[in-house]
Amino acid sequence: MKENPFHNILQKLEEIKPLMNLTNRELALLKKPARIHKANLKVGNKTYAAFRIQYNDARGPTKGGIRYHPNVSEDEVKALSFWMTLKCAVVNIPYGGAKGGVVVDPKKLSPEELEQLSRAYVKAFHEHLGAWKDIPAPDVYTDAQIMAWMLDEFEKITKRHEPGFITGKPLELGGSLIRDIATAQGGAFVLRELAKKSDLQPAKTRVAIQGFGNAGLNMAKILSQWSYKIVAVSDSKGAIYNKKGLDIDDVIKHKDHAGSVIGFNGADSLSNKELLELDCDILIPAALENQITKANAHEIKAKIVLELANGPTTPDADKILFKKGITVVPDILANAGGVTVSYFEWVQNVSGYYWEAPEVLQKLEKAMISAFNELFEEYKERRCDMRTAAYILALDKVLKAERLRGTIK
Repeated sequence: MKENPFHNILQKLEEIKPLMNLTNRELALLKKPARIHKANLKVGNKTYAAFRIQYNDARGPTKGGIRYHPNVSEDEVKALSFWMTLKCAVVNIPYGGAKGGVVVDPKKLSPEELEQLSRAYVKAFHEHLGAWKDIPAPDVYTDAQIMAWMLDEFEKITKRHEPGFITGKPLELGGSLIRDIATAQGGAFVLRELAKKSDLQPAKTRVAIQGFGNAGLNMAKILSQWSYKIVAVSDSKGAIYNKKGLDIDDVIKHKDHAGSVIGFNGADSLSNKELLELDCDILIPAALENQITKANAHEIKAKIVLELANGPTTPDADKILFKKGITVVPDILANAGGVTVSYFEWVQNVSGYYWEAPEVLQKLEKAMISAFNELFEEYKERRCDMRTAAYILALDKVLKAERLRGTIK
């Protein structure tokens, strides 16, 4: 049976309630999204269910991506919007959390249908969106071109230019430099700081990466440039492994040519399941949620799990990994580089002043290191798993904002 990510969140909140001495009112507020918007988008003779969920906006306008995927569900979008709320709090950017989704297989759409669907999404939800309300961004199977169509549709409807309405845009329409590598780069900065505290030497550190899309591929490039030994990578078709290390530039060339990492010369083929259970030092899930579960957590051999994907580890698996002494760096910190640079893009849009790439990179590094150190102190002080520490840290910031507003006493 497939794990329900939002049920997992509700379970986690119940566990945290005594640790934070949450009142029933506080718990009830945290368990429920502020607003759930739904629509049916018509493209040709087909209709697609769509969602925009704004979980909490106590700390600022809500922020979160829009994913196109056949497995999108309301509970999945609720979970993702909750995590965005926490993610923005963990990295100290002045946003709340939101998420969007459309139940569709975008690979089955023509470019014209994809554009129609994207514009239909904005037509359905435009009243709830905007630079000071709720700011969308790319997510699974959405990209800069889709953001451009959405921006154009929003500006046609509102009859004004508002580049801060959406992030992850092409540079020509107000996008930010390094946005394309931001999620991976932010995760790499966090990993570098943890490696220092864990006394890991890059050249001797074996890394396995599940997922070779934007985040996983760029993480592999960055870590290989930092001399880490990438021993395995995978995509939806399977995994490849070489215990001596893969030449990532060659793997990327092969994927560009063949459409998959599978068949790469000089590597053994594995399943995605086998990749997760490899004997390595660092495991980086960079695909979809619920990859590490109670069914396989006992087989995980990595010393560190860095969650570049959203929700790749279930609560039951978390407990098992913690008992095994495996450090799990939670998604709400590990992959927050993306939303951090989205925030930088929004700041540039609303100020009308744009930064060069080195400045964006410097600001990202500073933000991620600061967030890591704040979380690491909480983690060490509480002697709990890092995810619990991150939840406590983030929820405390959200509740403080709610109290200041008078929502709760």
